[in-house]
Amino acid sequence: MKNRYFGEFGGCFVPELLMPPLMEVEAAMHDIYPTEAFQAELESLLRNYAGRETPLTHCPTLSRELGFDLWLKREDLLHTGAHKINNTLGQALLARHMGKTALVAETGAGQHGVATAASAARLGMECTIYMGAEDVERQAPNVMRMKLLGATVHAVESGTRTLKDAINEALRAWIGSQKTTHYCFGTAAGPHPFPLLVRELQSVIGRETRAQMLEKTGRLPDAIVACVGGGSNAIGMFYPFLDDAAVRIVGVEAAGTGEPGCFNSAPLNLGVPGVLHGAYSMLLQNDDGQVEPSHSISAGLDYPGVGPEHSWLHKTGRVHYGMVKDGNALAAFQRLCRAEGILPALESSHALAWVLDHPHEFKPGQQVVVNLSGRGDKDLGIINKALGFALGQDEV
Repeated sequence: MKNRYFGEFGGCFVPELLMPPLMEVEAAMHDIYPTEAFQAELESLLRNYAGRETPLTHCPTLSRELGFDLWLKREDLLHTGAHKINNTLGQALLARHMGKTALVAETGAGQHGVATAASAARLGMECTIYMGAEDVERQAPNVMRMKLLGATVHAVESGTRTLKDAINEALRAWIGSQKTTHYCFGTAAGPHPFPLLVRELQSVIGRETRAQMLEKTGRLPDAIVACVGGGSNAIGMFYPFLDDAAVRIVGVEAAGTGEPGCFNSAPLNLGVPGVLHGAYSMLLQNDDGQVEPSHSISAGLDYPGVGPEHSWLHKTGRVHYGMVKDGNALAAFQRLCRAEGILPALESSHALAWVLDHPHEFKPGQQVVVNLSGRGDKDLGIINKALGFALGQDEV
């Protein structure tokens, strides 16, 4: 097995019991994934089931206010409501070709869990989802969707009761069921070959954006922006543009509440190198090497680590990684709702907030694309709790 690294980041640091299924996935990526038959079946699922290609939407009101052209890559319009289904359909189809009959997965915001459950139902597979108990509480609608789609959902009570702990439990479950089960890993992190597999499946976002911008404007965008938790939507948008030196690339991490010493989800900006979930990458940890609790108002960004390729892109400087506080993300959420009639996920709101907070970094006439990785339906409970006093009071 080739322990693929991005610079010094990546690798495969797992118990020996997990090496056989990881090697099996790597072999399938080499032998099955590139075949014409597999690619045709996947393309059909993405087009006729998931709803690709997704639109590239110009924001006329915000563009006038900002002084440059703002575009949104509308992954929120995919079936199940986020970019996650690009990855789950590909992994589920690969697993079925490998002879697997079941999927196990982790989820934070719930969108990966919903997408995995939907993909399993579509392809006739069993599905088990692990979700931190705190996320089960703040993403209750997605838990119901998973169950309606036939998945078994386990609330994880250990640790911080969030995504990190859900991944731990899913990995443990995979050890005992690897002969029949594929671990449908949800982000561009974890042990090799998952960062490569997820990047490949999510790169459809950037490939489409590239073609759409050329069609609509006759040139590539001046900048592309995406939120970064584990980093799958971001690497999917970024990868097809990495060799285009004229395109500025910005990833946006969650800074938490922004108070001094607050918990956050910004390992690239505030962390140090370490190993988590089978890969060497940037990580939030204390001086004793213990993983620190993470925090973001958006459950999908609430993770103390990040994909190894993002760590490498950060170190090389090819991608600039900024930070956005909870309050700024909430403000961006409201502004897009009122200005353009679009409800973004709180994860995506972080990417939008970075652009809205840095208009001086762009010139008139420039073209900026934000990856709207998901829609905000799943976050309405959080939004109401944070802003409920200001919503709908005129009608009450």
